[in-house]
Amino acid sequence: MEKSNQTLTLIKPYAVEHGYVGPILARINKAGFRITALKYLHLSLEQAEAFYEIHRGKNFFERLTRFMASGPIVVAILEKENAVEDYRKLIGATDPRKAGEGTLRKLFGASVVSNAVHGSDSDQNAIRECNFFFSSLERF
Repeated sequence: MEKSNQTLTLIKPYAVEHGYVGPILARINKAGFRITALKYLHLSLEQAEAFYEIHRGKNFFERLTRFMASGPIVVAILEKENAVEDYRKLIGATDPRKAGEGTLRKLFGASVVSNAVHGSDSDQNAIRECNFFFSSLERF
């Protein structure tokens, strides 16, 4: 499969509520990513469940989807060579306590669920996730 130069990020409700959208987007930009699509929205529980469908049946699914439907989020497509891998490095480990210094989750996350941001974990998932949130008319 051909490498994608795009990945998806979600700035989660905790980070939006605490005013971290600007600082997170600034760090994304400073890391060399170009934002090619961006929107602010509030997922319904059904939409959150559909987005995280690949995790259905896991012990954290219900807690995660309820959290993701608890408040507004910011969704963006990021573009850069090696986007998925580079963004995973920028965001750090899921648990902010275990994330590397200077990573988005270390700086802006509160817990495993309230970890500030989502990032696609593979090129294949990046394509699916970008298509979940954005039509071709919304991408630049």
